[in-house]
Amino acid sequence: MAQPIPLTIPPRDPRQELLDRLQQAPAEHAAAILDSYELLQQLHKHGVFTLIRGTLGATDKIVETAAAGANAPESIRAIRNAIILAKMLGSIDPEVLQGTCEAVSQTFGNAKSVAYEPPSLFGLFTSFASRDLRRGMGLINSLLKNLAYQLKIRTAPGPQK
Repeated sequence: MAQPIPLTIPPRDPRQELLDRLQQAPAEHAAAILDSYELLQQLHKHGVFTLIRGTLGATDKIVETAAAGANAPESIRAIRNAIILAKMLGSIDPEVLQGTCEAVSQTFGNAKSVAYEPPSLFGLFTSFASRDLRRGMGLINSLLKNLAYQLKIRTAPGPQK
């Protein structure tokens, strides 16, 4: 009958494995180590370490100052306004916004081409015949009407939100 072959696995020493890897690392990663030393020297020369040490030492003061600034009514309004503006921009179709940007660029893009003399009354009346002008005036009219409505409901006396 066959006899089992004894299998003896030597005990594993993770610390010794790490020490072996550490001894081989300078030879395997010499270029990276030299680059790291050069980077450390540049950071030291430019005072980055001094700045980081100062920042870490003044962490409490920095947090106090930031919290006091963020707690100011102006900061709270600015944050709320930024959120509202982000929501507003998110609700606009990108094609419409692109067209608006192009129209503004065509109108104001070259400041030297903007007319300094006002158009004549006849020129104004003839421009009303343009469908594009009427379309734009309708859009502006709709915007002003909606703006007036929003101002009315937000400033009306009565129970506030």
